[in-house]
Amino acid sequence: MYPAPSPPYPRTRPLLTPPGVGPGPVAGADERPRRARRPGPLPAGGRLDLSGVRGARLRTALSAAREICPEFSPVQVLRDSMRSVLLVGMIGRRAAAAKCLLSPNPAMAERMRQEIAMYRTFVRHRPPVRTPRLIAADPGTGTLVMEFVPGRAAAARRHPESPLAAPDLRAVLGAVHRLNRWEPPAETFAPAIGYPARIARYHAQGLLTDRDVSDLQALLHGLCARGRRELPRQFCHGGAVPANVLLSPGGPALVSWDAAGWYLPGYDLATLWAVLGDAPAARRQISQAAQLAGPESQYGFLVNLMLVLTREIRLCEQAVQRAMRAPEVQGPGGEARPGAMAYGEQQRLLLRRLHEDCAMARRAVRAAVGTR
Repeated sequence: MYPAPSPPYPRTRPLLTPPGVGPGPVAGADERPRRARRPGPLPAGGRLDLSGVRGARLRTALSAAREICPEFSPVQVLRDSMRSVLLVGMIGRRAAAAKCLLSPNPAMAERMRQEIAMYRTFVRHRPPVRTPRLIAADPGTGTLVMEFVPGRAAAARRHPESPLAAPDLRAVLGAVHRLNRWEPPAETFAPAIGYPARIARYHAQGLLTDRDVSDLQALLHGLCARGRRELPRQFCHGGAVPANVLLSPGGPALVSWDAAGWYLPGYDLATLWAVLGDAPAARRQISQAAQLAGPESQYGFLVNLMLVLTREIRLCEQAVQRAMRAPEVQGPGGEARPGAMAYGEQQRLLLRRLHEDCAMARRAVRAAVGTR
């Protein structure tokens, strides 16, 4: 039997407060959803070039999009990541985006199927935040055609290189706050994470220590012991990083719903906390929001934070390993590619910061459980 967790901090002290940051209001808590406006013009960009190897990928993606939506007329490429292509075009007078999976990777195919299933569910159960509306989809080929939402991403990368502007941060936190308060029918969505299994897997991979497992299980036990048979749950986006928030004229819109579902309370807040490492004031607002939401959110936030940081460390280590192999590919003059070397250094600095964050989260978890 695990010890019941003690309160992590006094009510006046927010969770995981970065040093040197004073109290501040919770951003986005009082924001109201804005009325969606009609899509504006398509963004300016390069024309479609269907020649060469890249052109072959674009032709494959365009063929898949027109298979399910013959009226789709492409205008430009928004993203070409080798594994998937995002095209923007028109369907009559309506702007649309076509996301086409090109990789045979089973994990990516499953994520695309989950995202398509989520957009189909949103047709019947609209979330309280703006999302692109579904036009057509084919899970078999991994093709999704949806409404085009004009705007810019709140950040260009998963881990922003600089703090978000105050209005952008308010928009991001406001959208996440509204989504997390949504209470759709329980059977509408499936659990996104099996927490005991995830903890056991990370432990088997050497990413969590024996004490980490014991403390996290104690927090889970404390959540179940609060007069309920199952863990509390909250509908979360699952990938609520600023890069997945479009700041559009009609208000912030969330995209990339492949990881959405039921989580322990505070998963989206934990994800935001993990990626905003260069914004201590924003982190304080996030931990304060988890603190003020009650004990379930406090404990859920800490469990989620440990798991999210562990995942980010693993992904960053993989990126560092890829960057270490990149200099072997030489430039025209025989020199190592400087861009790859700079990217590798950025990833190493990020990895160091993530380990420091994980140590901070570990201390908070131990304080919550009451172990020393």
